[in-house]
Amino acid sequence: MERLLPSLLTGALGPAALGLAALGATLGAAPASAGEIVRHTNPPPALILGGVTIPPDAEVLMLSGQLANPIDPAVTTGIEAYGDTKTQTVSIFRKIEAALAKQGYAMSDVVKLTVFVVGDPKLGGKMDFAGFNAGYREFFGTEANPNLVARSTVQVAALAGPQFLIEIEATAARVPAKPKPKKK
Repeated sequence: MERLLPSLLTGALGPAALGLAALGATLGAAPASAGEIVRHTNPPPALILGGVTIPPDAEVLMLSGQLANPIDPAVTTGIEAYGDTKTQTVSIFRKIEAALAKQGYAMSDVVKLTVFVVGDPKLGGKMDFAGFNAGYREFFGTEANPNLVARSTVQVAALAGPQFLIEIEATAARVPAKPKPKKK
């Protein structure tokens, strides 16, 4: 970086490179550990955060999109086999909870969700946003998990199969516990 900076200042590499150098200098000046994850709240009665700040020393886990399990494993065809949007949402959050636990995380570590919802034929092709929110409220902003998350929810034309009404991606983050200094 030190060798690159003089060329950048003289314009040898152009304005874009100067911007990158400034960004690198700013990032290099950041403290090694900023501490904890900061959840930027929205005014009540918001169900989601305005955003999240994740410190540089945090561990981040990104889960691929999850789809619902069938209500009865013996029946796997048709939307009815997987339930309405709320039922599928709860099924997916249970899968996410299990996937997080395998990696040592909890639902309270989730900081961001990206939600893809198909239009429900029973609602004239519109997404069941209320059904999704009802399922979401069972896992976030509860007594067991008071944390809310940053979230995007979009209606899509289709998912991996015609029986699925919703798919959810989750990002979790946590700051590792710092080791206690050894006593002398």
